[in-house]
Amino acid sequence: MRTEAIIRDIMNPSPVITKKKASVLDVVKEMKGEGVGSIIVVENGKPIGVITESDILRKVVAEGKNPSKIMGKKRIRRLPVVKEGRLIGMVTERDLLQISPLLLDVVRELASITRARESIYKRKEFSSGKCEDCGMFSDKLIETNGRLMCESCAEAYK
Repeated sequence: MRTEAIIRDIMNPSPVITKKKASVLDVVKEMKGEGVGSIIVVENGKPIGVITESDILRKVVAEGKNPSKIMGKKRIRRLPVVKEGRLIGMVTERDLLQISPLLLDVVRELASITRARESIYKRKEFSSGKCEDCGMFSDKLIETNGRLMCESCAEAYK
């Protein structure tokens, strides 16, 4: 099972681009026409920035500015992919999250196990399972210093 991904596998190889001198109005029309929420700004074929719907709303519309210039941006949620100085694609947060739904499942399962374990510790209940010290199965695991141990290992630990 492959456990890693390469950018080429997840990037959008045809991101929407615009020139540095484009007006905000032109950018908004392009976003609408292409059905995208961001556009990479290029100069001489090289990416120099990304403008997003959020940038336009917060920095132009909300401030009542005339949409004739592209504004600067600081938050990074979209990354242009460059090879040998040329734009070859774009990767977004969503792209990264979509490649690892299994990772999210693993995190949820780990959180569930941790909650169950903490509940056992708080209630001082005994449970059955594998001793975290000797590895033997026990019907009566005892929490000792943050670990579940069989009676023998717990007694020896004290």
